[in-house]
Amino acid sequence: MNIHFILVEPKCPENVGAAARALKTMGFNSLRLVNPCDYLSDKAKMLAHGSNDILTGAKLYPSLEHAVADMDLVIGTTAKNRLAKFDIYTPLQVLDIIKNKGDTIHHAAIVFGREDRGILSSELRFCDVLSTIPMKAKYPSLNLGQSVMLYASTLSPLSLPAPKTAKHETDTCQLRVLKHTAAEIMKLIGVKTTVANRIMERLATLGMQDIHLVHSVCARVFSRIMRQE
Repeated sequence: MNIHFILVEPKCPENVGAAARALKTMGFNSLRLVNPCDYLSDKAKMLAHGSNDILTGAKLYPSLEHAVADMDLVIGTTAKNRLAKFDIYTPLQVLDIIKNKGDTIHHAAIVFGREDRGILSSELRFCDVLSTIPMKAKYPSLNLGQSVMLYASTLSPLSLPAPKTAKHETDTCQLRVLKHTAAEIMKLIGVKTTVANRIMERLATLGMQDIHLVHSVCARVFSRIMRQE
């Protein structure tokens, strides 16, 4: 399983450098940047401190939509309650959610929003679930670099090499296929948008066995519906 850390329009080079350092120390290497600041500046490299390979290897994207296009599971981080999602999970819960996916996903993303505005409401539709860091005091809040370090540290067990299996990689995207099939079914039978959004949110939190089961059922339902068209 590959974990990708995505920073959306970071404004401070120091924060990008600190994020790169956090990834390197916790065993991760995939950093994606959406419309970033001068992330290769001396300030960024100074904070990266031995993690310049993460900075220079960062992939650039024009929008969050493009940055997550190849992801099976997208987890957005937020510092405030967002009405767009019913449930918001802690970093430890995120670890469990990803681990329980087993072989049904191959690529998962952790998305961090802008330092001043976070993830925009229009971008939430690209996130399957949301996560927040519980804090006893509202101020001072964690900055971007600190937030990335906390998530990277919590998710560090996922950076360990996965045991080899005989399954093909096509099997590891079952969650992505399930989400697509479920969305098509709900569209065909006219499920209300609010209900459909809630169902999609819950699908993203299913464990491996449930994903296999629901995927099998949805595939049969979709096939039956298409035969009746």
